[in-house]
Amino acid sequence: MPIIKVSMLINAPIELCFNLARNIDIHMESTSHTNEKAVKGRISGLIELGESVTWEATHFGIRQQLTSIITEFDPPNSFVDEMVSGAFKRFRHEHVFELKYGGTLMTDVFEYTSPMGALGKLADILFLKSYMERLLWKRNTYIKNYAEKL
Repeated sequence: MPIIKVSMLINAPIELCFNLARNIDIHMESTSHTNEKAVKGRISGLIELGESVTWEATHFGIRQQLTSIITEFDPPNSFVDEMVSGAFKRFRHEHVFELKYGGTLMTDVFEYTSPMGALGKLADILFLKSYMERLLWKRNTYIKNYAEKL
């Protein structure tokens, strides 16, 4: 089970960073390169505890859907979304926010299990883990740039 951890210091208030990370519209902007769209559940604004969102996006040339639900919510310190249905066998994505150095340290901990047993584990090693890490960096860089302009 791969675990990806990405941390980024943002020169912005913790509440702003927390809200940008759970903002459906900002998520779609930050993942526009995959044509990611919210198509069911919470499709705009700030997602809350117990709410779900179904995303439709193109990854590796394949159009797919993934539904996740917010299972933990501690504003403005953390929230967790977990996959309900989608391409992974499972995933858990923890978003953590800490006051650091006059700004906010935003950390993502993304744990997932690929489908297809040994073939999925091989995909993790060959390309999937690095692909997911790049997606998180790109998204977090977008949030950082957005927050620091406000």
